[in-house]
Amino acid sequence: MSEPADTAPAVEVDPRLLEILVCPVTHGPLEFDRAKRELISRSAKLAYPIRDGVPIMLPEEARELGEGE
Repeated sequence: MSEPADTAPAVEVDPRLLEILVCPVTHGPLEFDRAKRELISRSAKLAYPIRDGVPIMLPEEARELGEGE
């Protein structure tokens, strides 16, 4: 069972990895949201989760961004 989000260990993404990863839907850039442990695609309005330090880059696993996110 995973830990609650507020007590889960901090997740870091190697900046070099972030430079080469792109959104699988739009092929656009991604932003790292440290607090939510997600990679954000503003162009696709999707947030890809990071689980156990591994970005899950599957559109069906992403959550849709809400207004203002």
